[in-house]
Order: sequence, then structure tokens, then C-alpha cells
Amino acid sequence: MDTSPAGKTTALIAYAPFVGFMIAFFINKDENHVFATWHIKNMFGLTLLFIISLVVQSQVDVTAGDIIWIICVLLWLYCWAMAFFNKMKGIPYLSDKFQDWFLFLN
Repeated sequence: MDTSPAGKTTALIAYAPFVGFMIAFFINKDENHVFATWHIKNMFGLTLLFIISLVVQSQVDVTAGDIIWIICVLLWLYCWAMAFFNKMKGIPYLSDKFQDWFLFLN
């Protein structure tokens, strides 16, 4: 018996580096699975954090940018694992905010 939520594959695609959330967004546009939408918004927020880490690295301080980047990688792996294990769980506090902020991804 398969207990995977509808949209699990799309949610996992969302965590593919660079363009995964865009691919998942267009796949989910017709299907509109709640599980996939949650993870697409979460990965969009993570992508913004990655961009922030690169800006900090190049414009502020290399070490601080590297630390933020490593934290982003660890959070990305954690969030991917949560999607793999069928959970709508992510970064404490931020994932909930991502769901509120990125309503245009519904």
C-alpha cells in the first residue's frame, strides 16, 4: 500500500538545484497538489537564501557568506529529506513565513 501524498514526486523535483522549483511549479500548475505547493514555496525561499549568501560572500565578507551558504546546504538537505519522508516540515519559523509570503506560487 502506497501512503505517499499526492504530488510527492513534484515536491522532490522542487529541491533539484537551480531550476527545480521552477520545473516543479509548472508541473504542479495543472495538478495543484497541496504537498507539492508547500515544498515549492519552501524551495523558493531556500533559493533566495542561497542568493543572499552569494551576495554576502561577494559584497560583505567571504567567510560570512560561506557560513550562510553551508547553512543553506544543510537546510536544503533537511527539507529534501522531509519531502522524501512525506512531511510538510521545513526550516523552523522560516518555512511557515515562506508559505505566507509566496502566495503567488499557489
